[in-house]
Amino acid sequence: MICTSCPRRCNVDRSKYKGYCRAPDNVMLAKVSKHYWEEPCISGTKGSGTIFFCGCNLRCVYCQNSQVSNAIIGKEISVTRLAEIFKELENSGVHNINLVTPSHYVDKIIEALNIYRPQIPIVYNTSGYDSVENIKKLEGYIDIYLTDLKYVDANLSEKYSGAKNYFDVASVAIKEMIKQIPNNAFDDNGIMQKGVIIRHLVLPGHTNDSIKVLEWIKDNAPNCVISVMSQYTPYYKAKDIESINRKLKPLEYKRVIAKFQSLGLANGYMQELSSSTTDYIPDFDLSGVTKCITK
Repeated sequence: MICTSCPRRCNVDRSKYKGYCRAPDNVMLAKVSKHYWEEPCISGTKGSGTIFFCGCNLRCVYCQNSQVSNAIIGKEISVTRLAEIFKELENSGVHNINLVTPSHYVDKIIEALNIYRPQIPIVYNTSGYDSVENIKKLEGYIDIYLTDLKYVDANLSEKYSGAKNYFDVASVAIKEMIKQIPNNAFDDNGIMQKGVIIRHLVLPGHTNDSIKVLEWIKDNAPNCVISVMSQYTPYYKAKDIESINRKLKPLEYKRVIAKFQSLGLANGYMQELSSSTTDYIPDFDLSGVTKCITK
Protein backbone atom coordinates (compact mmCIF):
# COMPACT_ATOMS: atom_id res chain seq x y z
CA MET A 1 0.00 0.00 0.00
CA ILE A 2 1.43 3.37 -1.03
CA CYS A 3 0.41 5.40 1.99
CA THR A 4 -0.86 8.96 1.70
CA SER A 5 -3.71 8.60 4.15
CA CYS A 6 -2.62 10.88 6.99
CA PRO A 7 -1.43 14.51 6.84
CA ARG A 8 2.21 13.35 6.66
CA ARG A 9 1.60 11.85 3.18
CA CYS A 10 4.77 9.75 3.41
CA ASN A 11 4.09 8.09 0.05
CA VAL A 12 5.85 4.89 1.10
CA ASP A 13 4.94 1.30 0.36
CA ARG A 14 4.15 0.06 3.87
CA SER A 15 4.59 -3.56 2.81
CA LYS A 16 8.30 -2.78 2.32
CA TYR A 17 9.10 0.33 4.33
CA LYS A 18 7.86 2.13 7.40
CA GLY A 19 6.63 5.68 7.14
CA TYR A 20 6.46 8.31 9.85
CA CYS A 21 3.88 6.33 11.84
CA ARG A 22 6.13 3.22 11.87
CA ALA A 23 3.11 1.04 11.10
CA PRO A 24 3.18 -1.96 8.77
CA ASP A 25 0.82 -2.56 5.86
CA ASN A 26 -1.26 -4.99 7.94
CA VAL A 27 -3.20 -3.99 11.03
CA MET A 28 -0.96 -4.12 14.11
CA LEU A 29 -2.50 -4.20 17.59
CA ALA A 30 -1.07 -4.04 21.12
CA LYS A 31 -4.13 -4.81 23.23
CA VAL A 32 -7.87 -5.47 23.11
CA SER A 33 -9.75 -5.02 26.37
CA LYS A 34 -12.60 -3.54 28.34
CA HIS A 35 -11.59 -0.06 29.46
CA TYR A 36 -13.22 1.84 32.33
CA TRP A 37 -11.24 5.10 32.32
CA GLU A 38 -12.66 7.01 29.38
CA GLU A 39 -15.25 9.77 29.84
CA PRO A 40 -18.29 8.47 31.81
CA CYS A 41 -20.55 8.60 28.75
CA ILE A 42 -18.11 6.28 26.94
CA SER A 43 -17.02 3.84 29.67
CA GLY A 44 -20.29 3.72 31.60
CA THR A 45 -20.63 0.69 33.88
CA LYS A 46 -19.83 -2.03 31.33
CA GLY A 47 -16.62 -0.55 29.93
CA SER A 48 -15.55 0.58 26.50
CA GLY A 49 -14.24 -2.09 24.11
CA THR A 50 -10.83 -0.63 23.34
CA ILE A 51 -8.63 -1.69 20.44
CA PHE A 52 -5.14 -0.21 20.74
CA PHE A 53 -3.58 0.23 17.29
CA CYS A 54 0.22 0.41 16.99
CA GLY A 55 2.09 3.34 15.51
CA CYS A 56 1.22 7.03 15.48
CA ASN A 57 1.56 9.94 13.09
CA LEU A 58 2.61 12.31 15.90
CA ARG A 59 5.75 12.38 18.04
CA CYS A 60 4.36 13.63 21.35
CA VAL A 61 7.25 13.90 23.80
CA TYR A 62 4.89 13.20 26.73
CA CYS A 63 3.19 10.16 25.17
CA GLN A 64 2.04 7.69 27.84
CA ASN A 65 1.65 4.94 25.24
CA SER A 66 5.11 5.38 23.72
CA GLN A 67 5.82 1.64 23.45
CA VAL A 68 2.72 1.31 21.27
CA SER A 69 2.98 4.59 19.38
CA ASN A 70 6.51 3.66 18.36
CA ALA A 71 5.23 0.22 17.24
CA ILE A 72 7.66 -1.56 19.56
CA ILE A 73 5.00 -3.80 21.09
CA GLY A 74 2.33 -5.31 18.87
CA LYS A 75 1.18 -8.13 16.65
CA GLU A 76 0.08 -7.98 13.03
CA ILE A 77 -3.37 -9.37 12.26
CA SER A 78 -5.63 -9.69 9.23
CA VAL A 79 -8.66 -7.56 8.46
CA THR A 80 -10.78 -10.67 9.02
CA ARG A 81 -9.34 -11.02 12.52
CA LEU A 82 -10.10 -7.35 13.21
CA ALA A 83 -13.73 -7.97 12.26
CA GLU A 84 -13.77 -10.96 14.63
CA ILE A 85 -12.45 -8.73 17.41
CA PHE A 86 -15.35 -6.32 16.84
CA LYS A 87 -17.77 -9.19 17.36
CA GLU A 88 -15.92 -10.57 20.38
CA LEU A 89 -15.93 -7.18 22.10
CA GLU A 90 -19.61 -6.71 21.32
CA ASN A 91 -20.40 -10.16 22.77
CA SER A 92 -18.46 -9.28 25.94
CA GLY A 93 -21.13 -6.69 26.78
CA VAL A 94 -19.20 -3.44 26.35
CA HIS A 95 -20.99 -0.19 25.55
CA ASN A 96 -19.05 0.51 22.33
CA ILE A 97 -16.09 -0.38 20.12
CA ASN A 98 -13.30 2.11 20.80
CA LEU A 99 -10.65 2.47 18.05
CA VAL A 100 -7.60 4.01 19.75
CA THR A 101 -5.06 5.82 17.53
CA PRO A 102 -6.65 4.57 14.29
CA SER A 103 -5.70 7.32 11.82
CA HIS A 104 -3.16 5.29 9.83
CA TYR A 105 -5.45 2.24 9.52
CA VAL A 106 -8.64 3.87 8.22
CA ASP A 107 -8.89 1.80 5.03
CA LYS A 108 -8.38 -1.46 6.95
CA ILE A 109 -10.94 -0.44 9.56
CA ILE A 110 -13.52 0.24 6.86
CA GLU A 111 -12.79 -3.16 5.30
CA ALA A 112 -13.31 -4.84 8.68
CA LEU A 113 -16.55 -2.95 9.34
CA ASN A 114 -17.82 -4.05 5.94
CA ILE A 115 -17.23 -7.64 7.07
CA TYR A 116 -18.91 -7.20 10.45
CA ARG A 117 -20.69 -4.10 11.72
CA PRO A 118 -21.48 -4.27 15.45
CA GLN A 119 -24.85 -3.13 16.75
CA ILE A 120 -23.14 -0.90 19.31
CA PRO A 121 -21.51 2.50 18.64
CA ILE A 122 -18.12 2.74 16.93
CA VAL A 123 -15.82 5.30 18.58
CA TYR A 124 -12.98 6.89 16.60
CA ASN A 125 -10.48 7.85 19.34
CA THR A 126 -7.91 10.09 17.69
CA SER A 127 -5.20 12.67 18.29
CA GLY A 128 -7.04 14.95 15.88
CA TYR A 129 -4.17 14.86 13.38
CA ASP A 130 -6.34 13.38 10.63
CA SER A 131 -6.61 14.26 6.98
CA VAL A 132 -10.07 15.54 6.15
CA GLU A 133 -10.15 13.03 3.28
CA ASN A 134 -9.89 10.16 5.78
CA ILE A 135 -12.63 11.60 7.97
CA LYS A 136 -14.88 11.90 4.92
CA LYS A 137 -14.25 8.22 4.15
CA LEU A 138 -15.50 7.33 7.62
CA GLU A 139 -18.91 8.94 7.23
CA GLY A 140 -21.57 6.36 8.04
CA TYR A 141 -19.07 4.05 9.75
CA ILE A 142 -18.33 6.09 12.87
CA ASP A 143 -20.93 6.93 15.51
CA ILE A 144 -18.78 8.88 17.96
CA TYR A 145 -15.70 10.97 17.26
CA LEU A 146 -13.54 11.21 20.39
CA THR A 147 -10.85 13.62 19.29
CA ASP A 148 -8.05 15.62 20.87
CA LEU A 149 -7.51 19.27 20.17
CA LYS A 150 -4.03 19.56 21.61
CA TYR A 151 -2.80 22.98 20.53
CA VAL A 152 -3.51 26.18 18.66
CA ASP A 153 0.07 27.47 18.78
CA ALA A 154 2.13 26.00 15.91
CA ASN A 155 5.38 26.42 17.82
CA LEU A 156 4.08 24.26 20.66
CA SER A 157 2.73 21.58 18.35
CA GLU A 158 6.06 21.43 16.53
CA LYS A 159 8.08 21.35 19.74
CA TYR A 160 6.03 18.77 21.61
CA SER A 161 4.37 16.69 18.85
CA GLY A 162 6.49 17.18 15.75
CA ALA A 163 3.64 18.73 13.74
CA LYS A 164 3.83 22.45 13.08
CA ASN A 165 0.56 22.30 11.12
CA TYR A 166 -1.32 20.40 13.85
CA PHE A 167 -4.00 23.03 14.46
CA ASP A 168 -4.54 23.75 10.77
CA VAL A 169 -5.14 20.02 10.19
CA ALA A 170 -7.09 19.18 13.35
CA SER A 171 -9.45 22.15 13.18
CA VAL A 172 -10.56 21.21 9.65
CA ALA A 173 -10.91 17.53 10.59
CA ILE A 174 -13.03 18.39 13.63
CA LYS A 175 -15.33 20.57 11.56
CA GLU A 176 -15.89 17.61 9.22
CA MET A 177 -16.63 15.36 12.21
CA ILE A 178 -19.27 17.83 13.40
CA LYS A 179 -20.70 18.11 9.90
CA GLN A 180 -21.21 14.35 9.87
CA ILE A 181 -22.59 14.13 13.42
CA PRO A 182 -23.98 17.55 14.37
CA ASN A 183 -26.02 16.40 17.35
CA ASN A 184 -25.15 14.34 20.41
CA ALA A 185 -27.42 11.45 21.39
CA PHE A 186 -27.44 9.42 24.61
CA ASP A 187 -29.38 6.41 25.81
CA ASP A 188 -31.49 6.36 28.98
CA ASN A 189 -28.40 5.58 31.06
CA GLY A 190 -26.41 8.54 29.73
CA ILE A 191 -24.21 6.47 27.42
CA MET A 192 -23.36 8.30 24.21
CA GLN A 193 -24.74 6.76 21.04
CA LYS A 194 -23.85 9.54 18.59
CA GLY A 195 -21.78 12.67 18.83
CA VAL A 196 -18.44 14.43 19.03
CA ILE A 197 -16.27 14.74 22.14
CA ILE A 198 -13.29 17.10 22.08
CA ARG A 199 -10.52 16.41 24.56
CA HIS A 200 -7.89 18.91 25.62
CA LEU A 201 -4.97 18.03 27.88
CA VAL A 202 -3.73 21.09 29.78
CA LEU A 203 0.07 21.30 29.71
CA PRO A 204 2.07 22.91 32.54
CA GLY A 205 3.17 26.43 31.72
CA HIS A 206 0.94 26.67 28.65
CA THR A 207 -2.48 27.71 29.91
CA ASN A 208 -2.59 30.58 27.40
CA ASP A 209 -2.77 28.04 24.60
CA SER A 210 -5.42 26.05 26.47
CA ILE A 211 -7.52 29.19 26.62
CA LYS A 212 -7.10 29.65 22.85
CA VAL A 213 -8.29 26.07 22.36
CA LEU A 214 -11.42 26.74 24.43
CA GLU A 215 -12.11 29.97 22.55
CA TRP A 216 -11.89 28.13 19.24
CA ILE A 217 -14.29 25.47 20.52
CA LYS A 218 -16.73 28.16 21.66
CA ASP A 219 -16.69 29.77 18.21
CA ASN A 220 -16.68 26.60 16.12
CA ALA A 221 -17.93 23.62 18.14
CA PRO A 222 -20.06 24.87 21.06
CA ASN A 223 -22.42 21.89 21.04
CA CYS A 224 -19.70 19.26 21.33
CA VAL A 225 -18.98 17.54 24.61
CA ILE A 226 -15.70 18.95 25.93
CA SER A 227 -13.29 17.05 28.16
CA VAL A 228 -10.74 19.30 29.89
CA MET A 229 -8.03 17.02 31.24
CA SER A 230 -5.63 17.60 34.12
CA GLN A 231 -3.97 14.18 34.01
CA TYR A 232 -0.70 15.36 32.48
CA THR A 233 2.33 13.83 34.15
CA PRO A 234 5.88 14.07 32.77
CA TYR A 235 6.47 10.79 30.98
CA TYR A 236 8.64 9.48 28.16
CA LYS A 237 10.89 12.28 26.82
CA ALA A 238 9.02 14.99 28.76
CA LYS A 239 10.88 14.05 31.93
CA ASP A 240 13.96 15.67 30.42
CA ILE A 241 12.31 18.79 28.98
CA GLU A 242 12.49 21.59 31.52
CA SER A 243 9.39 23.46 30.29
CA ILE A 244 7.06 20.50 30.89
CA ASN A 245 8.88 18.22 33.36
CA ARG A 246 6.36 18.82 36.14
CA LYS A 247 2.69 18.30 36.86
CA LEU A 248 0.08 21.03 36.62
CA LYS A 249 -0.18 23.55 39.43
CA PRO A 250 -3.70 23.89 40.91
CA LEU A 251 -3.88 27.55 39.88
CA GLU A 252 -3.07 26.65 36.26
CA TYR A 253 -5.94 24.22 36.00
CA LYS A 254 -8.29 26.57 37.85
CA ARG A 255 -7.49 29.29 35.31
CA VAL A 256 -8.45 27.03 32.40
CA ILE A 257 -11.64 25.83 34.09
CA ALA A 258 -12.60 29.44 34.90
CA LYS A 259 -12.27 30.26 31.20
CA PHE A 260 -14.38 27.23 30.28
CA GLN A 261 -17.12 28.50 32.58
CA SER A 262 -16.87 32.14 31.51
CA LEU A 263 -17.31 31.13 27.87
CA GLY A 264 -20.63 29.53 28.77
CA LEU A 265 -19.64 26.10 27.50
CA ALA A 266 -22.36 23.82 28.83
CA ASN A 267 -21.36 20.26 27.98
CA GLY A 268 -18.19 19.01 29.54
CA TYR A 269 -16.07 16.96 31.87
CA MET A 270 -13.31 18.11 34.19
CA GLN A 271 -10.76 15.95 35.99
CA GLU A 272 -9.47 16.10 39.53
CA LEU A 273 -5.79 17.00 39.79
CA SER A 274 -5.32 13.60 41.42
CA SER A 275 -5.78 12.17 37.90
CA SER A 276 -2.17 13.16 37.23
CA THR A 277 -0.76 9.66 37.51
CA THR A 278 0.53 6.83 35.37
CA ASP A 279 -1.97 4.43 36.95
CA TYR A 280 -4.24 4.63 33.90
CA ILE A 281 -1.61 3.43 31.42
CA PRO A 282 -2.65 -0.02 30.17
CA ASP A 283 -0.39 -3.04 30.30
CA PHE A 284 0.24 -3.65 26.61
CA ASP A 285 0.44 -7.42 26.85
CA LEU A 286 -1.23 -8.29 23.51
CA SER A 287 -4.26 -9.61 25.41
CA GLY A 288 -7.33 -10.07 23.22
CA VAL A 289 -5.39 -9.67 19.98
CA THR A 290 -5.32 -13.33 19.02
CA LYS A 291 -7.54 -14.77 21.74
CA CYS A 292 -11.15 -13.88 22.46
CA ILE A 293 -11.68 -11.71 25.55
CA THR A 294 -14.08 -13.05 28.15
CA LYS A 295 -17.27 -11.49 29.38
